[in-house]
Amino acid sequence: MGLLDTLAGQFLGSNNAEGSMGALAGLLEQQGGVSGLLEKFQQGGLGEVAQSWVSSGENLPISAEQIESVLGSELVASVAEKFGVDPQAAAGQISTLLPQLIDGLTPNGEVEAGQQDLVGAAMGLLKGKLFS
Repeated sequence: MGLLDTLAGQFLGSNNAEGSMGALAGLLEQQGGVSGLLEKFQQGGLGEVAQSWVSSGENLPISAEQIESVLGSELVASVAEKFGVDPQAAAGQISTLLPQLIDGLTPNGEVEAGQQDLVGAAMGLLKGKLFS
């Protein structure tokens, strides 16, 4: 089992990695895709951090508190409720998985125009990690 699927399994408290990556992809869609999410992080003062996930260099870390600050406590609580975990645990797992998801969705170091099916892209990314 690879790192990504281990972390995704931890998000759900099970081995359902596809479900957690799908949930993060759904979160991305709610925020307007990768571009919308990057804009939200920019407005929250964390544009440099989020941009590092897109670029081809190292991903800068983000804390659970920063995730909650940018995404909002209501959204984090909604994700937490969906998976039956407390909001702090959900924010912590999002802070671990989201940089990896964005990094994987932007393999050329840029957000591709017309990237509509984020859930499909996330599932493709996850399957590539699981079966490579």
